[in-house]
Amino acid sequence: MIRLEGITGGILLRILAAGSFSLMSGLMKLAAETGVTAPEMMFYRAIFGLPVVLAWVLMGPGIGAITTRRPLMHLWRCALGVTGILCLFQGLTLLPLADATTLGFTAPMFATLLSFLFLKEAVGRHRWLAVVVGFVGVMVVMRPGGEALPALGVAFTLVGAGFSAGVTVTLRHLSKTEHVAAIVFWFFIACAVVGALLLPVFGSVHPPLAFGFLIGAGMAGGVAQLAMTESLRLAPVSAVTPFDYLQIAGAVLFGWLALSVAPSISSLAGAALIIASGLYTAWREQVRRRAVTAPTPPI
Repeated sequence: MIRLEGITGGILLRILAAGSFSLMSGLMKLAAETGVTAPEMMFYRAIFGLPVVLAWVLMGPGIGAITTRRPLMHLWRCALGVTGILCLFQGLTLLPLADATTLGFTAPMFATLLSFLFLKEAVGRHRWLAVVVGFVGVMVVMRPGGEALPALGVAFTLVGAGFSAGVTVTLRHLSKTEHVAAIVFWFFIACAVVGALLLPVFGSVHPPLAFGFLIGAGMAGGVAQLAMTESLRLAPVSAVTPFDYLQIAGAVLFGWLALSVAPSISSLAGAALIIASGLYTAWREQVRRRAVTAPTPPI
């Protein structure tokens, strides 16, 4: 059995996470083409991903790691996460795969805004510039001067990215006291419970192929969640975050090969701006943290 360690191991796990997330999104898009709804996507992702998570917990930190001392904070995190994933999946049903994935990566920009508004963090002109560049990228992806994307799909995806940013801000506090296993496990449980409650309204009978897509997507989502989380144990955020954007390349490739949808020039140009914004934001955040934690020189 290969054991990954150090920054190299963290990067390899992050690449695995990006590939798994791309596979999950691609399979969910194929399922959507057969009539699967966003609540169904969330439910089956949780149901088929949960065994992967439980296997990791039992083989790793143990079942005791899922206990929590902050149930209300978990409830808030799950509420944000469930709302976000529902919006992102709804956007996925309405938009081309590559565009939905690209717009989902606006979350770092929303995280900057939320940190400024609610955590009162100082945001310098460099990070504000990155936010502006990112939103210019959004406008380019939307193609207002050409064949515009469905406005409702764009709105759902951007709202989902905003809630994902709220999750990111919340996890900064939750991860200080809670084990990673607890954070992942209870989120999957929340998705399964809320999805089950919505199934009588939004669920329907689908062909076996659709369930095949959903099973594969759920398992890929479980692997992606664990690989992404474990990568942070082995390497700094700044070392692994750039590899998240491989998801956009994966979405473009999957959409091209499996869905016969070639990316437009606007999609590629907008994606480049959003990626540049996200990478620059991550770099400036790392610079800021180093400045805060740097030792005071002797007088």
